[in-house]
Amino acid sequence: MTTVVVTAAVIERDGRFLVTRRQAGVHLAGVWEFPGGKCLPGESLDTCMARELFEELAVVAAVDQEIFTTTHEYPERIVELHFFRCEISGEPVPQQGQEMRWAARAELMALEFPPADAELIARLSAG
Repeated sequence: MTTVVVTAAVIERDGRFLVTRRQAGVHLAGVWEFPGGKCLPGESLDTCMARELFEELAVVAAVDQEIFTTTHEYPERIVELHFFRCEISGEPVPQQGQEMRWAARAELMALEFPPADAELIARLSAG
């Protein structure tokens, strides 16, 4: 089974987290996620994170420490997911037509996220 290495940004402003919704036609369509994406072959995690945020939201990111890593096995693939705390300059603007919102800490548990995000969501929700 293929392992896909993915980075995701935990961006917090005024007690709210930036989340985007996966579009129709992709793996886990319709669920909310922290913005990010797949690493290119030979690409560092930091470089991937910054590139994905620029491509998806047209923002320049300062990639801070990795705060959580998990591996999750889906029926069709294994995802190795690296979450980074990030700061962004400017206002994010979705570049691929995806829905975006700033979700309060208390709202996170009510939103549907991929199964791989469950432990991080629990940690963030607890404060």
